[in-house]
Amino acid sequence: MNITIGIIKETKIPVDHRTPLTPVHCSELLNSFPGLTILVQTCTERCFSDEAYTEAGAKVTHDLSEADILLGVKEVAIEALIPNKTYLFFSHTIKKQLHNRKLLREILKQNIRLIDYETLTWDAGNRIIGFGRFAGIVGTHYAFLMLGKKYGYYSLKPANQLKDYEALLEQYKGLEIPPVRIVVCGDGRVAHGALELMKKLKIHHVSQEEFLEDDYNMPIYVHLRSEDYYAHKDGRPWDKPDFYKHPEDYLSTFKPYYQKADIFINAVFWKEGIAPFFTHEEMKGSDFRIKIISDITCDIPGPVPSTLRSSTIAEPFFGYNVFSESEVTPFLSNVIDIQAVGNLPCELPVDASIEFGEQLKRHVLPLLFMGDKDDIIKNATLTQAGQLTDKYHYLQDFVD
Repeated sequence: MNITIGIIKETKIPVDHRTPLTPVHCSELLNSFPGLTILVQTCTERCFSDEAYTEAGAKVTHDLSEADILLGVKEVAIEALIPNKTYLFFSHTIKKQLHNRKLLREILKQNIRLIDYETLTWDAGNRIIGFGRFAGIVGTHYAFLMLGKKYGYYSLKPANQLKDYEALLEQYKGLEIPPVRIVVCGDGRVAHGALELMKKLKIHHVSQEEFLEDDYNMPIYVHLRSEDYYAHKDGRPWDKPDFYKHPEDYLSTFKPYYQKADIFINAVFWKEGIAPFFTHEEMKGSDFRIKIISDITCDIPGPVPSTLRSSTIAEPFFGYNVFSESEVTPFLSNVIDIQAVGNLPCELPVDASIEFGEQLKRHVLPLLFMGDKDDIIKNATLTQAGQLTDKYHYLQDFVD
């Protein structure tokens, strides 16, 4: 086997400090696959230094033109694309995202084979690789940070000001979280990251009935999946495949939870056509109790009507005035506070890169190096030979 892979310098603004492979992963791959060469594009912003990659046996360089396969994290800048290569990165094109139409056109024009991390799935449809766990962790941390900031209970630093996940957890030692009621929605990597932090902080988990009916003098949370807050309009039994196929036939049943919750953490997979959790009008009601929303998945427009825009790591919060339906200064007494950062895993780049690279090294790269008998790579390939592949031909009208 003689293959050269290249780790690109991230070009997306704001700067992303993550990497698809850490120096340790590079060393392990070079030891496991004789004939493999790893090039690393020099970068001062990456969370691991050029020197660390050199020590691991990779070659640090400006020029990646010798690489067969190029690995990134986020979308690649059009001017940085190298023709006739295989690329792996999150392209954010499969939902016809308008801001990336030019990128997809250029990928086709330059005869690039694009494999999108988002579309790498096992036979059952579960995603193989992703940063979702850390999005859930950081987004949940933001919920507690907002709580302290809004009511003056305590002061926490955001994840991006800390060394790593361990330092984030260290902040909570000896911290007393007041008896708030939290709803966590979702059942994928993001939601399970949120639940992980809840458990580490020893927040008391309660059932749906307990959440809706009982009083507590401690912080509590309830975990909901889509069948817990959506129902068929005709009263038919819950059918998850049908829900995602015909979302217009389902309505939200979230009302009892917004009447009881102080904090709402949104970690759901959402697609167009699914009803929002609640409406702008419902948010104006005196029974709408939620005061803090961490919208981790941050779909716009999406299931949380108060998420008017995505926010940034530099300025993660904004307030929402329910009566004017507009953005206002956060942390005022009469507003709902929103966190809607679209790139949360960037805040813990070292931890996120270690976990992502482990998945890439173990489950994906061997298929590229040694064969893809289950068509995992094939099914995740959006473009090849200047054309959209059959599975992604639905994007043709978008490209045109």
